[in-house]
Amino acid sequence: MSHCTLCELPTPDPPITGEDVDGEFCCRGCLAVARSVGSVEDASPEDAREELQSDTDPDDLPDEYDEQYLHVDGMHCATCEAFLESTAVDNDGVGAATASYATDTLKLHYDPDAVDDDRLPELVSGYGYDATERSLEEDSAMAGDVAVAKFLIGGGLFGMMTMMWYILFIYPKYFGFEPLIDLGGFDGLYLFTQLWLLASLVLFYTGYPILRGAYVSLKAGEPNMDLLIAVAALGSYGYSTLAMGLGRTDLYFDVTVAIILVVTFGNYYETRIKRRASDLLSELTAIQVDEARRPDGTTVPVAEVQPSDKLLVRPGDRIPVDGTVVEGVAAVDEALVTGESLPRTKRAGDFVRGGTVVTDQPLTIEAGEDADSTLDRLVELLWDIQSSSPGVQRFADKLATIFVPLVLTIGAVATVGLIAIGTPPTAALLTGLTVIIVSCPCALGLATPLAVARGIRTAADHGLVVASDTVFERPIDLDVIALDKTGTLTTGEMEVTETVADDPEAVLSAAAALERAAAHPVADAIVAAAAPDTSAASQPTDGASQSTVTDGGVATAGWADTDASIETVDTLERGVRGEVDGADTLVGHRSLFGEGDWNDPEDYLAAADRIAEEGAVAVVVGWSETIQGVIAVGDEPKADWEGVVNDLAADDREIVVLSGDNEAATQAFGEHPAVDHVFAGVPPEAKAATVRELQSKGRVAMIGDGSNDAPALATADLGIALATGTKLATDAGDVIVADGTLEAVPSLLTIIAKTNSRITQNLGWALCYNAVAIPLAVAGLLNPLLAAVAMGTSSLLVVVNSTLRPLD
Repeated sequence: MSHCTLCELPTPDPPITGEDVDGEFCCRGCLAVARSVGSVEDASPEDAREELQSDTDPDDLPDEYDEQYLHVDGMHCATCEAFLESTAVDNDGVGAATASYATDTLKLHYDPDAVDDDRLPELVSGYGYDATERSLEEDSAMAGDVAVAKFLIGGGLFGMMTMMWYILFIYPKYFGFEPLIDLGGFDGLYLFTQLWLLASLVLFYTGYPILRGAYVSLKAGEPNMDLLIAVAALGSYGYSTLAMGLGRTDLYFDVTVAIILVVTFGNYYETRIKRRASDLLSELTAIQVDEARRPDGTTVPVAEVQPSDKLLVRPGDRIPVDGTVVEGVAAVDEALVTGESLPRTKRAGDFVRGGTVVTDQPLTIEAGEDADSTLDRLVELLWDIQSSSPGVQRFADKLATIFVPLVLTIGAVATVGLIAIGTPPTAALLTGLTVIIVSCPCALGLATPLAVARGIRTAADHGLVVASDTVFERPIDLDVIALDKTGTLTTGEMEVTETVADDPEAVLSAAAALERAAAHPVADAIVAAAAPDTSAASQPTDGASQSTVTDGGVATAGWADTDASIETVDTLERGVRGEVDGADTLVGHRSLFGEGDWNDPEDYLAAADRIAEEGAVAVVVGWSETIQGVIAVGDEPKADWEGVVNDLAADDREIVVLSGDNEAATQAFGEHPAVDHVFAGVPPEAKAATVRELQSKGRVAMIGDGSNDAPALATADLGIALATGTKLATDAGDVIVADGTLEAVPSLLTIIAKTNSRITQNLGWALCYNAVAIPLAVAGLLNPLLAAVAMGTSSLLVVVNSTLRPLD
């Protein structure tokens, strides 16, 4: 069996091809995408991140290896990723590992015969990392509580006590005032002992994550900012401890406390932001099918289903694996997996996707060649996108590989050089320490988190929830904006859009009376339209009727008489038939009315053809051997979509519409002058592939709401999810639009652009500060106290720039 060149799904026989496009495709949607974007060959550039990963390719592991996803608390940089990966593969039975600090996720490939899956978390726990099963969401909340406790209690309380003693008893001496106590006597020793204890608590308790990060960076051979911060904090702490033992009074425990608190403050904000992105796949994982039912009624685990096995799927159940219908006819709701708004009738010989829902009649299917599920593949695809992609490196982390060794070298050279020219060792060590303290990148560390925090607050004021801090760390010069159709440009709900009939109320009422016996979205829409304020169990409308009639006998959904008398109901392959008020009534597809002598007085079948061409479902209604009218059921466009698309198309951005629906359902969007391309009939796997190909044209934003959009949202440079959609989509999005409308999206782009500019300004100031302060420290013009003040001043400027200036 061949596979699609774009999305790698199995192709039909014969496959879909085009004379102007190389390759074979599973559908017209993939062919259209390939024709538009050109080459579909996957690029695999070697980059620095790949060098940090395990040398073992998961694809080279034996088939019996399983996969496990773990939540790991404590990751906060790419060095953590490399360390955890190397730690994991050092264990027997673990063949490969991929970590992502952006999502706190570790993906393991392991031999189940060599290591029990329950032991996997303990294999990688330690050194401050706590691994748990990925589904245990309460662990994430508990980790957040611990972070708050460490910052507020460990840092805030002990830090304030330390600074209070310095302000009362030590700082006055620095400015020439007589100290309140004798610093050289017993009182001074008592005070210094308290300072040492308090600084120790702040350094080793609140500062533990920083010290751990420094250790990990040394272990992995990748110096990071944690290492420089740890050296500065430990250096001032060690110098002060030694000086206290020698009876000196120039102690810099306050520097240690200031460094730890400032950096922890920035990391705390970063952690809060990052945790928003870590609650992945909870909804879709929950609805994955665990068991399959055989025709004899027995159930087996889905993992035991073999190719060609026969499986029974009852109405309301999800199809467990991809396969082919061998018996039965039913409407299958594929919206969750494919994004198609209309249910599809499946009969013997038709392909069905695992994860889709059988709505009205039972089906017997034969499991496909791989006996797996499209829904499972969708989940796996999203896991791969979000867990195997590297955590986005802050500019500071990238700079660390050069900056850290450079600063340490400057400090060491300054110390050795001063000793060589006869400077006392204590003074030389103090100069080296000053160099390290003054270069401590507190401003550099705060530059991004504080600006991001302000961006998040501003976005929230506009009804936008930012789920990933990386949104603000990247330029927003988007080249392509791709939009899902169903639920994004449209309402996403099936509803009656018009009724073509001489007596719209009677047609709608008769159709609803019979459709109550059916169980699919189109039937539900008709029943709801006939009695919008009553339940589907049939409640009378007290004879009231109300309908809006336009030219040509077209009526929108409204009140209708639902007191019809129903005697018999038969569910047909593409409709329903029964006696309504004594008349033989038929409701369903137009093809049903080609059988027998049905009169068509107003050419209603032509109206049905027109409705179908417009992408809606045409439900023909007739009784007494006469067609009485046609009901259109479809998915209405949102009121604000045109204005938003016009705004998004500004700055020469290319606008693309992606949809699992057919071309008729997407035609109206393709006619909009701001829309450059419409790709219809695109399966969910191909949506992610399409976004990757669009990225060959530049940076791509994806806007969607369905679970089928989740891989594309995660693949895009900027994923925007509408909160009215599924939880999987919102988990995959970088930004969630709280009210589900599109109006806030243009504002989002403005906020991102200004926040990114603010980050650039902060980083520029932090680097300029270091360029000036380090030479001054080398020249001996600063002491550790002045260095700490200068460091604090630079951090304050970053805080002011980040928090006081508006972004909208």
